[in-house]
Amino acid sequence: MKKHLPLIITLGLFAALILCSAQAAQGAREGLTVCARTLAPSLLPFFVLSGLMSALGLPDLLTGKLGSAAARLFRVSPAGAQAFLLGVTGGYPLGASAVADLRRQGLVSREEGQRLAAFCNNSGPAFILGAAGGVFHSPAAGALLYVSHVLAALTVGVLFRGRAEGGGPAGTGRDPEPLPFGKALTAAMTRAVSSTMTVCGYVVLFSALLAVLGAKEHLAGLPLALFTGFFELGGGIAALAGASPEPVTLAAAALILGWGGLSVHCQTMGVLAGTDISCARHLAGRALCGAIAAVFTYLGALVLF
Repeated sequence: MKKHLPLIITLGLFAALILCSAQAAQGAREGLTVCARTLAPSLLPFFVLSGLMSALGLPDLLTGKLGSAAARLFRVSPAGAQAFLLGVTGGYPLGASAVADLRRQGLVSREEGQRLAAFCNNSGPAFILGAAGGVFHSPAAGALLYVSHVLAALTVGVLFRGRAEGGGPAGTGRDPEPLPFGKALTAAMTRAVSSTMTVCGYVVLFSALLAVLGAKEHLAGLPLALFTGFFELGGGIAALAGASPEPVTLAAAALILGWGGLSVHCQTMGVLAGTDISCARHLAGRALCGAIAAVFTYLGALVLF
């Protein structure tokens, strides 16, 4: 029964879409509207520039400057420190993908990989500053959310730190050269379009499913945003559009960003597939990160707004 549970759930959702096709279509249209008006214009430029900085060698530069400090702070290898830096600069699910690659190459142990998965997979500045800052029409709100998110990830990393593992690899095993600007821009644009379409695809899917569940008929405001954000990150943040950047509202946004939504967890399970890294600590880490970020954001908003 447990083996076939995902199939049973999928069949149930498929039947619900058929039986409530009108509501599903309306929810999908609303999701497309959110993507066209808010998410795509906000995300694409930030994704392009974020990807361009990564292709031009920013993560390796940061690793060279900060890798040793991060390794000591989290009691991980320098390779693990790079996974954290990629996670807080690249966004979901790049951090988890980096951890999976390190484990496949044998550069981190299973135990270290599971600890890294708890705090290395984070929302990136492109989404937080672009989408989250955009819905509040406040660059300061976006900056506060990103700083709180990174501080929460650092806190979770310290909480999950273990004993230093001796005899492990001293580095990442590779030091790729930055791409020429033309190739870097093309690669960044390709990835940015793909990432934006992926985010929008999840928004449309979960908007349709939530419409079938009748979420918008019974919920509004913060409850709707939190309920939607539990399932899908982009839709949860978009549900806060038009809200003023008050401490409680920003704390709710921080909670949604830290948790990531079930859509992010599905992506994470996909990138970790084929390794021996369990998703249990990733789930615990995301829940902790959301709660801690909400506290940091609330306190920061009391001072700034």
